[in-house]
Amino acid sequence: MVNSSLARNQLQQSEPQAPIKQWLTLSGGPPLVIARGGFSGLFPESSVYANDIVKQLNHTKMALSCNLQLTKDGIGICLSDVRLDSSTNIGTVFPNDLNTYNVNGQQVKGWFAVDFTSDVILKNVSLVQSIPTRTNVFDGRLPVSTVKDVAGVKPPVFWLNVQYDVFYTEHNLSVSMYLENERRVMGIDYISSPELGFLMRLRGKVNKAETKLVFEFLDPDVVEPTTKQKYSAILNNLSAIKLFVSGILVPKEYIWPVDANKYLGKPTTLVADAHKLGLEVYASGFANDMPGSYNYSYDPTTEYLQFIDNPEFSVDGLLTDFSPTASTAIGKALIITHNGASGVFPGCTDLAYEQAANDGADIIDCSVQMSKDGVAFCLGSADLTRVTTAMPAFMSRSSSVPEVQKDRGIFSFDLTWSEIKTLMPQMESPFDQTAGFQRNPEAKNKGKFMTLVEFLDFARANAVSGILINIENAAYLASNKGLDMVGSITKALSDATFDQQLTQLVLIQSDDSSVLSKFQGVPAYKRLLHISKPIGDAPEPTVNEIKKLADGVVIARPSLISVENGFTKAQTKVLDEMRAAKISVYVYVLRNEFVALPFDYFADPTRELATYVAALEVDGVITEFPGTASKYMRSPCVDLNGEIAVLPAEPGALLKQASSVALALPPVIPPNPPLQVADVVDPPLPAVTNISSSTASSGSAHVYLQLLQVAWQLLPTLVCLAVITASNFLSSYSSGC
Repeated sequence: MVNSSLARNQLQQSEPQAPIKQWLTLSGGPPLVIARGGFSGLFPESSVYANDIVKQLNHTKMALSCNLQLTKDGIGICLSDVRLDSSTNIGTVFPNDLNTYNVNGQQVKGWFAVDFTSDVILKNVSLVQSIPTRTNVFDGRLPVSTVKDVAGVKPPVFWLNVQYDVFYTEHNLSVSMYLENERRVMGIDYISSPELGFLMRLRGKVNKAETKLVFEFLDPDVVEPTTKQKYSAILNNLSAIKLFVSGILVPKEYIWPVDANKYLGKPTTLVADAHKLGLEVYASGFANDMPGSYNYSYDPTTEYLQFIDNPEFSVDGLLTDFSPTASTAIGKALIITHNGASGVFPGCTDLAYEQAANDGADIIDCSVQMSKDGVAFCLGSADLTRVTTAMPAFMSRSSSVPEVQKDRGIFSFDLTWSEIKTLMPQMESPFDQTAGFQRNPEAKNKGKFMTLVEFLDFARANAVSGILINIENAAYLASNKGLDMVGSITKALSDATFDQQLTQLVLIQSDDSSVLSKFQGVPAYKRLLHISKPIGDAPEPTVNEIKKLADGVVIARPSLISVENGFTKAQTKVLDEMRAAKISVYVYVLRNEFVALPFDYFADPTRELATYVAALEVDGVITEFPGTASKYMRSPCVDLNGEIAVLPAEPGALLKQASSVALALPPVIPPNPPLQVADVVDPPLPAVTNISSSTASSGSAHVYLQLLQVAWQLLPTLVCLAVITASNFLSSYSSGC
């Protein structure tokens, strides 16, 4: 009863629901996970093992941080404390080199990098775990990492923290000079420091577009070396800090205080205040094995969500020793619509897009079509016969265009926008003819079409994380119809300022590499190559070519998990091959009807989602039912380690079981072919033909062709009349005789 009621309510058009909240970060995007010294919660800080974690996590964008220390010969190494004995075995190796130095006004005893050359440290000293309660099984086995070693991992984001610039300056070592030399050979995305003087000197030396400067706050009562003020006092003058940094890094207690009994107090207004000034806020001090408050019930995920997913604010990043947990809390596959919520309302209509936004879709899509008079609008197909009521009214305008599809159709580029607006949308049910499954008959012809401009206005006004623009048939329209599809889309996006967008993701999808090349060089755009045919493999030369063309691929479900006789067969290598090249993977198209699902999913679309999202960890799912994906991905069921997880299918397991008991199965289907370079590289886009001039030069031929078509259509009638006339004549002649 509950299920049927929910289904009925979903179909009924009711008052618009409040869209599901997106990220409340300054940019509107998901928070950045900053791995402090890599996976330092398990491995020694900045060790090879700790740094490799960034290669394995695909949930969200990850920053790898290094805490800079300088050796006697000016080489940068990555260790959090100025005293090397806190995270290495240097005290055992060089027991007689204990020293005491003044560090920011405090007398500190220990072993210091300024007393040893890099060669001595790298050849003789090994890392140890700096937190006693953590495992020591890796102690003494891994060498100290240089800054170059860590940057050599090529993390998505590299974050360098400089905590002791004043100390190194007193020992005739220049961090500024070191950075100036090293930035030429390695990319540094963030530089943070608790010393204002150091950041002020860097302000004019770094490119703001390439490197962000972040001021780190230490404990409130600690004195900042440059201003000689406590950090608590500096916090009251954020507007002054904004003059030379783009963000602040603060202990998490600055944002959400914990009382003496370890219970949460009320949050401060720090995040809101900083965001008003345009400052990003990064929170530090997160570690799974250091419980912060009883409110979290020893669940670190709950603590992360307290800072990133509450109704009032979201920090812009989390500095943590346990990056996998934070990544899982933040990261999820994008929910991308296929013609809006086209499983509920006719595709690409205002109702389909409103339903998608209310259902919690992250990305809404527009497959752009062109009218004869050059109006760009959203519709799932250039052929109007399946998705509109064009068939009765414009049957005489049907034609065969093999460059677009093999069947005849009534195409949008042969009708003016005024003519198209006279049509009603038509619900497309993919399994109506084959299995008799209709979609929401009451809404069969509801909704209205949207131009591309109207779609962009809708996306800006609603709480969606981004848009996907799908472009097909651009070459044909340019050379045969004189329609500049790429130019129209580029202009519409620019007019709506999506080319300068910072808060909404813009995905440009096409099956034509020459189309994607037209959108190259715009940082706001992410290009996706649509691979429509199922593939079984992606060889390295092809993947390398894709890497030049696009940031990601959109591929069919059988390209990731092959299917045989209605059963899943095996996971292909395609996902791993794409990921090795850092190419995002989006799978399409997911539908709820059980006839669309292999038997392994138990006629349950949620189990299919679990397979692609939780097990394969794709970057996004393209679906006609975003509500189904949203309910699953925003529930505890998405966590495979949780108590109520939806378990994914094991590809091939059911087929193996069926093969062991069946007397005879249908013939084995050959594997899908590998993707070749020729499949992804297209010739340059042709120039846009001037139809008016070409029409004038061939006007008489066109008229003659039309006369021939009319004559051909009238030929059966003329023949019939001739036969009747001849028959009457013969009859009369016979009677006369």
